[in-house]
Amino acid sequence: MDQAARRLDAISSHLNTQTCSGNYPKGLLAGEVAIITGSGQGIGRSAAILFAKEGAYVVVTDVDASKSDAVAQEITSQGLSAISIPGDVMDPAFPEKLVEGAVAKFGRLNHIVNNAGFTYDGMLHKTTDKQWDMMLTVHNTAPFRIIRAAAKHLRKQDGANKCIVNISSTSGLHGNIGQANYATAKAGVVGLTKTVAKEWGAFGVRCNTVAFGWIETRLTAAKESGAVMEVDGRKIALGIPTGNRKPGAATAYADIPLQRSGKPDEAAGGILAMCSPFASYISGHTLEVTGGRGI
Repeated sequence: MDQAARRLDAISSHLNTQTCSGNYPKGLLAGEVAIITGSGQGIGRSAAILFAKEGAYVVVTDVDASKSDAVAQEITSQGLSAISIPGDVMDPAFPEKLVEGAVAKFGRLNHIVNNAGFTYDGMLHKTTDKQWDMMLTVHNTAPFRIIRAAAKHLRKQDGANKCIVNISSTSGLHGNIGQANYATAKAGVVGLTKTVAKEWGAFGVRCNTVAFGWIETRLTAAKESGAVMEVDGRKIALGIPTGNRKPGAATAYADIPLQRSGKPDEAAGGILAMCSPFASYISGHTLEVTGGRGI
C-alpha cells in the first residue's frame, strides 16, 4: 500500500468511526436523495459509492448506460441504495426525465452533483465553433437545465439538508493552454453557483463549486493511451499529450505542494464535504481540491 493509499484508508476509517457512532449513526447523508451525473466512472463513480456508504439514496446517471447500470448494481450489491437513470445530459429532454425519475423512486430530492463533462482541447486559433459550443453545453447549459428541472422540488421551506454542487477545474480558475473552451465553461460554473446560492438560499438550498486539480481520471491520463469520448458519432480524444515533453523537463507535479496527483476517492471526499451537514453554513463557495496547486 503506497503512502496515498494509506492516507485514504486512514481517512475512510476515521469517517466510518465518526458516522457509525455519535451524531450520525446511519451516515452523514442518511435518507437523503442525491443525483450524481457522470457517475458511471471516475470521480462520479467514487462520489456515488461514497454517498451511498454515507446513507444516501443515489441516482447514478451516465451517457453510457452499461456503466451507469454497473455502478448502481455495485452499490446495491453491498446492501446500499441506488438506481440507474442513464442518458445524455446534453439532451434538452433528459434533465426533466432525470429529476422526475429520482423523485418518483425516492419521493424527494436533496442533492445534485453536476459532475458530467469532458474536454475537447485545441489551441484557441484552431478551436472550431463545434468545440466551443459543446463545452458550454455540457458544462453550463446541462447543469442549468438540471437545476431548473429540480426547482419545484428544492424550493420548499422544509428544513432539509439540500445542496447543489457544480464541478469546476483549475482550468476555470486560472485558464489553461489549449483549453479556451473548457476554461471558459468551467469559469462559468462559478457564476452559476453564486447565482443559485443567492436566489435559492431563502429556501435552505446551498450551492457550492468544487474545483479539481490533477485528479487521476481519463481526462488527465496520457493522451497517447487512446481514451476517447464519442458524442454525436464524433470521437473526441481525451487526456494530456506527453510525447512532446522534453528530457529533463519539470515533472507534472512540480507546481503541486503535495507533489502528487489526487485520487478519485479524494475528489469525491471534497464533494461529500460540501453536501454534508457540517457544511450547513457554506454556500456560494468554491472549494479547491488541488493538492495546493495554484495557491
